[in-house]
Amino acid sequence: MNKLYPLKFKPLFKEKIWGGTKIKDVLGMDIQHLSNCGEAWVLSGVTNNETIVKEGFLEGNELNELIEVYMEDLVGEKVFDKYKNEFPILVKFIDANDYLSIQVHPDDALAQKRGLGNGKTEMWYIISADEGSELIAGFSRKLDQDSYLSHLKNKTLNEVLNIEKVEAGNVFFMPAGRIHALGPGILLAEIQQTSDVTYRIYDYDRKDSNGQLRELHIEEALEAIDFTVYDDYRSQYPEIKNKSVELVNQPCFTTNLMNLNQSFHRDYGQLDSFVILTCVEGKSEIQYPEGKTNLRAGECLLVPAIMDQLLIKPNNETKIMETFIL
Repeated sequence: MNKLYPLKFKPLFKEKIWGGTKIKDVLGMDIQHLSNCGEAWVLSGVTNNETIVKEGFLEGNELNELIEVYMEDLVGEKVFDKYKNEFPILVKFIDANDYLSIQVHPDDALAQKRGLGNGKTEMWYIISADEGSELIAGFSRKLDQDSYLSHLKNKTLNEVLNIEKVEAGNVFFMPAGRIHALGPGILLAEIQQTSDVTYRIYDYDRKDSNGQLRELHIEEALEAIDFTVYDDYRSQYPEIKNKSVELVNQPCFTTNLMNLNQSFHRDYGQLDSFVILTCVEGKSEIQYPEGKTNLRAGECLLVPAIMDQLLIKPNNETKIMETFIL
């Protein structure tokens, strides 16, 4: 059997009512004929949305098919024992050209109780943001279910939502249960659990292409919402060059940021997991024992668990997120 190598996949592009053209204009992806491309799924094991390898001897294979063949060599022993043949992480680039619906995701326990597989915890890295861009993360003051439903009924929910101004480099961790929404002018990279379950709470009375109001999930969302008010919804991290800096450390995934302007060696010998390298700025050459490949903004690379050594050689300034499961 040929040796595993770092894998690139063909993106899946998603037309969205709130999407725009930054996935094409900023990240240089061919979004085909989509006029409102809201999402590019660059690594996905979601059923019926599996990404396909785009180069090397495994070209044409779906992600979950590879796990069936290579098992723990690809994903790691602990990961394979827990998730079997479903890849546990979904990586997207999102272009919000308009407001997304105000929404929430269930956690694992609630999703499994409802027969929906995994819950959905995610994180956002802001690649670019127009001046004045903002997003919603959680509540600005303490509510109970009755007061929340009253605001929803009276269309005054914005009065109790926490609104954050954003700029490039900001990171937001969005655990399952946290109400959230993106505003216009934001391009970001998202790391999330493999799940496509979203409960839409409010959608600004928008109509779809058929003139119909988009479906809401008010009852389903109620049990999912975390009404806790937090001091800070933005993830703080030190900006250190040429080091792997932790952004998120959770059971479902750990993500670090590497801000590089010189060659950087990574040793994954003690890690029992795949590694996903997601480039959010610049480009670099990735050298591994049997070869090399390139990685640029808008791409991700799946490094097999069996591979221990990498050398990242950036072209000028490069920022790469590094994701794995501990």
